[in-house]
Amino acid sequence: MFVRAEVAARPGTNQPTRPTRGRDCFRRCPRPCEVSDHSAPSGFAPARPRRGNRYHRFVFSEQTTDHWFAVTEEPLSVGAVYDWAVRSDCGAVVVFSGTVRDHAEEAGELRTGVTHLEYEAYDEEVVPRFRAIADETRARWAGLGRIALIHRVGRLALGESSVLVVVSAPHRPEAFAAARFAIDALKAAAPIWKREEWAGGSAWGTGATEVTEPSGVRSSDEAGV
Repeated sequence: MFVRAEVAARPGTNQPTRPTRGRDCFRRCPRPCEVSDHSAPSGFAPARPRRGNRYHRFVFSEQTTDHWFAVTEEPLSVGAVYDWAVRSDCGAVVVFSGTVRDHAEEAGELRTGVTHLEYEAYDEEVVPRFRAIADETRARWAGLGRIALIHRVGRLALGESSVLVVVSAPHRPEAFAAARFAIDALKAAAPIWKREEWAGGSAWGTGATEVTEPSGVRSSDEAGV
């Protein structure tokens, strides 16, 4: 189980210290941790620290001919990702853009007046999870063209796009089905958390979140939703 933890930076650096409780450690240590340097892994670049370096995030992008995985603090460009997904052998491109709305549902109750969302990600695991989601999507629907999974981190205003899932395929049925599965799998399998802000306060949308394997995800289509 991955759990969100607040990680303080070491004095004078942007490098976070490890949480002192093993159960709260992003690396899922089996016992309480020693304080150590959680430096950025190879291929990751530090993002802008926030709140006096209280948190440390990374921004990562991996792009090849047929897949594009990214975590970014920059606004998402639907048009750019759509253009990238077009292939001459694919007659369909399906784009899903998740946007920030002004209300939220939690425990059966409706919270109105939401003004912003703030996203945090377990940086070292998100893109590997995106790869696994894309692999599982291709295993279920053969012959897909390009797949993009891109997520924002940081503070987002109403109407901003927080996530893009784009799939191209030779025909529309598999493009729609694959895109729907991919967003369902991303929500279930990627360690990304959101904090809702409203006039009266703020709260994380979920607490500790169990992250499942993409192979175990049932899409909304399979569940009859």
